[in-house]
Order: sequence, then C-alpha cells, then structure tokens
Amino acid sequence: MKFVPFEESLDALRDASEKPKLKERVFLSDAFERVLATDIVATFNSPAYPTSAMDGYAIKHEDLSLGKIKILGDNPAGSDNKEEVIGGVCIKTFTGSLMPSGGDTLIPIEFVEVEDGYIVIKEEVSFGKNVREVGENFKEGEVLIKSGSKLNFADIGVMASLNISQVEVFAKPIVGVLSTGSEILDVGDIQTNDAQIRSSNQFVLESLAKNEGAEVVRHSLIGDDKDSIKEAMQNLLSRCDIVVTTGGVSVGDYDFVKLILEDFEADYITRGVSLKPGQHIKIVKIGKKFIVALPGFPYSSTVTFILYVIPLIRSMMGLNGELKYKKATLKNNFKKKTHKTEFHAGSLSIEDGEYMIDFSCKKSGTSAILTNMLGDVALVRVDVEQKELKKGDKVRILDMEDF
Repeated sequence: MKFVPFEESLDALRDASEKPKLKERVFLSDAFERVLATDIVATFNSPAYPTSAMDGYAIKHEDLSLGKIKILGDNPAGSDNKEEVIGGVCIKTFTGSLMPSGGDTLIPIEFVEVEDGYIVIKEEVSFGKNVREVGENFKEGEVLIKSGSKLNFADIGVMASLNISQVEVFAKPIVGVLSTGSEILDVGDIQTNDAQIRSSNQFVLESLAKNEGAEVVRHSLIGDDKDSIKEAMQNLLSRCDIVVTTGGVSVGDYDFVKLILEDFEADYITRGVSLKPGQHIKIVKIGKKFIVALPGFPYSSTVTFILYVIPLIRSMMGLNGELKYKKATLKNNFKKKTHKTEFHAGSLSIEDGEYMIDFSCKKSGTSAILTNMLGDVALVRVDVEQKELKKGDKVRILDMEDF
C-alpha cells in the first residue's frame, strides 16, 4: 500500500469537511462555548444617556472657579431625578446614575469637602471627567459578536446586557465511538484469561470529543467478528455525523474494519498516511457523514484522533479546523528512525518565558504507551525531511492543554 504524505492527507480531509448544517436556539444560560450561528448586533446605545462613572458631584465645569458649589440634592443609581444642574449648584450623583440635566462633569467625592450644604473644591478635574459618554460600551447597529464565534464569558455577558434570552447556535456534531478487538475488556468486566487487556480508547476519545463540544454515542466493545462490527458501524452511522473506530485497520488476519469499509459505498479520503504513529488510518465519507478508522494502540488512536477527528469536529461546528502549533526548544538530542512525519510526546515546561521540551522522562517503545501522555505534555512534530534534531533546536508542538 502506498501511504500519502501527512500534509496531503490533511488537505484531502479539509476539502471533504462539512460545514455546519443545523442550527438551534438555546437559552443564554446554556450557550457557553457553543458556536454562534448569527451576528449579534447592538439594538441600542450603551449607555443610552451620559452616566456617572463613580461617586461624586455632577457640576458645570465652569463652576470649579467658584471654589464652592451649593448641593441641590442626591441622585442615587436607578432614580429618575428630574432636578437640573444650573450655575452655582451641584447634585450628588453615584456610580451608574444618569447624569443630571445640565451637568457636564463629575468631581469625585475624594476631591471635595462638604461644609454647610456646599462642596469645597480641593482638587480640580478636566471638563467631562468621570462621565461615561453615550455609546461608550457599544453603539446601536454595531456588530458585537460575529457568527462563527465560540461563545465565552464576555460574549454571554454582552448578550445579557442586550436582553437576549435565547441565541441561535450551530448544532453539535454527534460522534460515535466503537472500539474493536477480541482481546479488549471494558472497565468492570471480569478477566477470564491472561491475553485480555483493558480498553481505554473509548474513554479517551469520548473525553476528547466532548471537550470539543461534540455529542458522543459510545457503542459497547465488539470482538473480532466481521458481521458484528459491520452491524455496529451501520448502527452508529445512522445516528452520528462521525463514526470513529479503533482497531482492525492493519494487515492482520483479524483486522476486519478495513474490509468492512470496502463494503460501504464510500468515498475514500485516505487509505493510509506516511505517519508515525497511525500510518494505517483510514477515512471515508458516506454522503455527508464520515467514518474514521484509527489504530487500536492507545497512543496511536489518541494522536490520530487529535490530528484528524478534532479538525473535523471543529469544521462541523463552524470553527476553523486548523490545529494551532506552538514553538518550543528541545532539551535533548533526537534522531528520527523513519522517513515519515512523526509525533512524539515530550514533557512541556516553561523556562525564562519559553516553552521547553524534554524527552528524557518519556518511555520509548510501541505506540501502546498511553502513560506518555500524563502530566504537562506536548506532541512534537518531526517532519519527513528532519532526520536529526539537536538540543536547542526550535520545534513545532501541539500543547495538550489545548485539547
């Protein structure tokens, strides 16, 4: 089998990726980290009227030269005080209160002393000081949040200030997860022979998908039986936008997933990639749905899920699917043994404001070592043309904190 270059496989997936197809309205309290499906436009000015920015006295700026100004009354926040600031008088005005008519400046409480119903000016302020202008926060007609934004705490707060109780968002993609293999046991199952191992893939991939905002349907484990695996895949395909399988994609006699994919009327996006780990990954598209068949080893399935499935989920949610690499400095020499694009787990730290990568405390061996993902970890990308890396070299990394 001819494996395609890593970048070529990403390009093919990008070209095949589906844009969001469904929208739904959710209550504002449920909108955090959902992806906005329509622009949020201000329908009024905020503030709508000149407003006090702190506790003080509303005055005419020209009256500062008087040295003392008569206090006309109070203007608490939320009151509808109709008294007017005229020459020689002031109104005590509090944070958030509308500025009284005629007042053009607010002098803070700390800058005056009160004597016999007057304020005595201790320190002057400039014209218009401490007065929030109309539209300071936002202006009517201003686009405040663009469609395609992943809503954060500030977005939620702004929409609340606009009196938006429900918001239109893109529907979450549904990801189905199916782990295969006669050797694997689910958590809680009783081990009956020494060849059986606990399956972690379904938990890892489910966690990664949920963290991206997807809905997840997890199928029960299936042994190496072609008909049972095919039935499970068809079941998930009828309910999900993306079906992710682990195991059964290599060249063994019991690797049935790759054979089942040939039975589907599917368009192949990739049949294998010049990649370590995960060269036997297979991705097909059936209509507007995807099946992503990953290797069975835990480290392999985790890395390939991050590289291929997470961008697919993000695209379906209306987000940019490109993974963001950071720059880091190697603390060790590294020699590559293959002519593939490789991703290696390293311990990530920050020294003197720079990201540093250390391979010394990570185990070497097969792609089954999921413990290499424990702690502060980044995946170091080593491209095909890079044969040997030296201590101090700059490398591209995927920070696992981002997932």
